[in-house]
Amino acid sequence: MTYPQDPYGQQQPYGQQPPYGQPYQQPGYGYGYGYGAPQQPQEQGLAIAALVVSIASLVVCTGLLSLIGVIMGHIAHSKAKRGEAGGQGMALAAIIIGYIGVAIILGLALLLVIIGISTDWDFD
Repeated sequence: MTYPQDPYGQQQPYGQQPPYGQPYQQPGYGYGYGYGAPQQPQEQGLAIAALVVSIASLVVCTGLLSLIGVIMGHIAHSKAKRGEAGGQGMALAAIIIGYIGVAIILGLALLLVIIGISTDWDFD
């Protein structure tokens, strides 16, 4: 009893190259099955902007820039976690640096109030 032609084509034994002139294809691999699928480049603009604003807030020592950096960092981080954008690490760094900036501003304000109370400053 003879079988009809193999519907899947003749498979090459493992490790052997196809005959000259035929393109080499690995069986069983294709797009949409994991590692072979091309990745879309993800937007990282918001994460970069948040990091720049947070670093600038440390350089200029303004609380408003720190708050803006923290807010932008949280938005970029949540987008990155949902897979809508890239730069999750940069967004997390922006959040941390922004909170450090807020802590520095609050610490300086508290120090100013303590110095004012202890020296009994009068603004009369």
